[in-house]
Amino acid sequence: MPKVDMHAHLLPGIDDGAKDLADSLTLIRGMQALGYEKLITTPHIYQEFYPNTSAGIRAKLAEVQAAVAEAEIDVELEAAAEYFMDEHFDELLEADDLLTFGDNQVLVEMSFFAEPPNLEEQFFQLRTKGYQPVLAHPERYLYLAPEPGRFQRFREMGVQLQLNALSLIGHYGPEVKKLARQLLQQRQYSFLGSDLHHQAHLEKLPKALQAKELRGYRFQNNQLLEKTTSSAERA
Repeated sequence: MPKVDMHAHLLPGIDDGAKDLADSLTLIRGMQALGYEKLITTPHIYQEFYPNTSAGIRAKLAEVQAAVAEAEIDVELEAAAEYFMDEHFDELLEADDLLTFGDNQVLVEMSFFAEPPNLEEQFFQLRTKGYQPVLAHPERYLYLAPEPGRFQRFREMGVQLQLNALSLIGHYGPEVKKLARQLLQQRQYSFLGSDLHHQAHLEKLPKALQAKELRGYRFQNNQLLEKTTSSAERA
């Protein structure tokens, strides 16, 4: 099992994840109990619904880090963000105002209903500016399922793919589960994430992490144990 989770919503009150600081600490304790040593929390930045900023996320991270230290929870906590790929994201990219983790990696998501018209251009611009795009939960973009070659194309463009563990136990529906299994069989994934939002996710996570499809699969999560280049950590 990975010792690092690189997709979770643990900062209180700023998106659809942890509601307050007590909730944050409960989820963090739960992840530590599962064996995680490092948590990279990734609050949404989606201008229409969650208009978070880099500065706001850094401030919340510091608040939670202090509470984790006071509670003597032995887990490392960093922050990046999960960016919705829209016009606001293009503006942040142009301004180099992106929170990253690892080797300048940027977690991105897109609509669950339709592919953005300039998706590949956005990926290209990320790569051109020196970022490593990581596409969150590609198995949930079911409109791409009839075009399985698209995922390989993303990989060839330098995009890494991140699996949601709960996809493997049908949490998001049978079609998502099916596509997740297919992408695993094709060795398309680079990272495994919890996408943890609340207690119900935490309760299902042990079963998901024991899914037979994960046995022997080598994700890159543990490489992040030695990486502390998150831009949320910089002054």
